[in-house]
Amino acid sequence: MRPFEEFSGLVAPIDRPDVDTDQIIPKQFLKRVERSGFGQFLFYDWRRRQDGSLDRDFVLNRPRYRGAQVLLTRENFGCGSSREHAPWALLDAGFRVIIAPSFADIFKNNCFKNGMLPLELANELVDQWFQRVAAQEGYRITVDLTAQMLTGSDGFCCSFEIDPFRKRCLLQGLDEIGLTLEHESEIGAYEETHREPWQAAVAGQREEQ
Repeated sequence: MRPFEEFSGLVAPIDRPDVDTDQIIPKQFLKRVERSGFGQFLFYDWRRRQDGSLDRDFVLNRPRYRGAQVLLTRENFGCGSSREHAPWALLDAGFRVIIAPSFADIFKNNCFKNGMLPLELANELVDQWFQRVAAQEGYRITVDLTAQMLTGSDGFCCSFEIDPFRKRCLLQGLDEIGLTLEHESEIGAYEETHREPWQAAVAGQREEQ
């Protein structure tokens, strides 16, 4: 997992509450076995009309938000089913940061596990970010995870809270495998102490034969 320290990205706003995981990545695209390739199906039912053509009115189809890496949205983002494909699709589409007043718990945890940063801010702050993104084309937000600060391209800034454990994992690029490997020496020592009786038993069976 890539370490996350300081990051700057173009912001795209989705001004809708209760965006569920079936809207983020519809169920018909969950047949892939690898984690990559889901970005092309992100918000598929919103991005395309019934005939399959792009809906130019959908925010992520507008040229000013092309290449966005920060998603600004409303409360309860990622609700619905627990599919991990939702953060996979967002990450594959280029998003590293999601800002909202609240997230569904499972979705939020899945974001952290995949190296994404879901940031919860007060509604009043989220409103201010929406206003600034709408007022300035090409609006960017810089995230300083170490200092826990957000800074907009117009100079507007605010602090944010994050669980210390989640912060450390992101800063060091540690997923669940990486966290386990931090204890590799202890695991190896444990295996050595538990391997000898098994080896002795096998050796005894061979002698009897």
